[in-house]
Amino acid sequence: MVEQTKFMLPESELPERWYNIAADLPKAPPPPLNPGTHQPIGPEALAPLFPMELIKQEVSQERYIDIPEEIREVYRLWRPTPLIRARRLEKALGTPAHIYFKYEGASPVGSHKPNTAVAQAYYNKQEGVTRITTETGAGQWGCALAMACNFFGIELKVYMVKVSYEQKPYRRSLMQVYGASVVPSPSPDTNAGRAILAATPDTPGSLGIAISEAVEDAATREDTKYSLGSVLNHVLMHQTVIGQEAIRQMELAGEYPDIVIGCAGGGSNYAGIAFPFMREKLVEGRKTRFIAVEPEACPSLTKGEFRYDFGDTAGMTPLVKMYTLGHTFIPEGIHAGGLRYHGMANLVCELYDQGFMEARAYHQNTVFEAAMQFARSEAIVPAPESAHAIRAAIDEALACKQSGEKKTILFNLSGHGYFDMTAYDNYLAGKLHDFAYPEAKVREAMKSVPVVA
Repeated sequence: MVEQTKFMLPESELPERWYNIAADLPKAPPPPLNPGTHQPIGPEALAPLFPMELIKQEVSQERYIDIPEEIREVYRLWRPTPLIRARRLEKALGTPAHIYFKYEGASPVGSHKPNTAVAQAYYNKQEGVTRITTETGAGQWGCALAMACNFFGIELKVYMVKVSYEQKPYRRSLMQVYGASVVPSPSPDTNAGRAILAATPDTPGSLGIAISEAVEDAATREDTKYSLGSVLNHVLMHQTVIGQEAIRQMELAGEYPDIVIGCAGGGSNYAGIAFPFMREKLVEGRKTRFIAVEPEACPSLTKGEFRYDFGDTAGMTPLVKMYTLGHTFIPEGIHAGGLRYHGMANLVCELYDQGFMEARAYHQNTVFEAAMQFARSEAIVPAPESAHAIRAAIDEALACKQSGEKKTILFNLSGHGYFDMTAYDNYLAGKLHDFAYPEAKVREAMKSVPVVA
């Protein structure tokens, strides 16, 4: 008898509610601040950028929020997504560990990002918004929001980080297929972009710069709102459909994870897999370990400072307390473009600061080594971002091999890498370079971060 490898849920078990971890945190996170007064901001400060329903979700302390049926109808195009036991990888590693992954590459655009893109487009449509601006790093978010805006008849302009615009042309093309307008950031289309191009015309760009451009664009037009693909509370909450499904699927597998792993850039896919399981740790007393994995080239959790900072380069956003490398951070052009953000989601930072999770950082060559081993074992080519989680899962499985412990490991395979083959070409040709972000640069960047008493 062949043991089951893939665990599927019927459509009838598609989650009906999003989970809001803010309701279960032992210590509430500090509020966002007005950058001028350093006083807590109210919902009205966010109204120029976001529809009111998303603002309510952002500040909500409700444990669960109902998912509108119109959103669940779109989710059914790909959800529930499969949970897969990586038996061939286990065999290749010779580990007693059981390795499971939740495969979010099953979505139409190949990543977890539509879980929030569809929700955000829906709420904007409900409020009569006709145009949205956003930024995107590697392009997964831009593709997801382009698809969602197409479904709801909303115009979209995407500011795509310049180095990814050049590295990943097919993600740019996919956004355009769905009807979005895409420009490399920094661009000549905004004051923020023009200023940066004038100062550093050869800059590779950054998510912080792209956010500045998208926020400026939205703030200067009455018909436009801004949409963010990670970091914010409501975005992380929308992603919890991943973990909720995974809890049920692990029950079908007859196991429960000892370790839950996700890559972390802004925090959305990590929160999606981790937060529902984290609730069982916070409320039910489960002993699960949680590991967020980031690049050595952008180590916000592992090398950043936990303090208030801007979410963008130009300083247009409210101040949020997070682990940050400084909002002036310009990353190296590593191929994990979705992990090149200077900060981290406030809720993820609070869990890390309060000791409920771990963080580790890897160089990109060892990450691609793990991606290759996974692809040759499981036949799925992972996105460079997701491969960070694979690296940690393999390392944990090898530790089990060394100790003889039989642990259950779960990670989020947040997207496939079929638009990232240039990165694999470079790895196979030995052209990828490792870069560890210097702590001295972090200290220098902190000089420009506001001092909040």
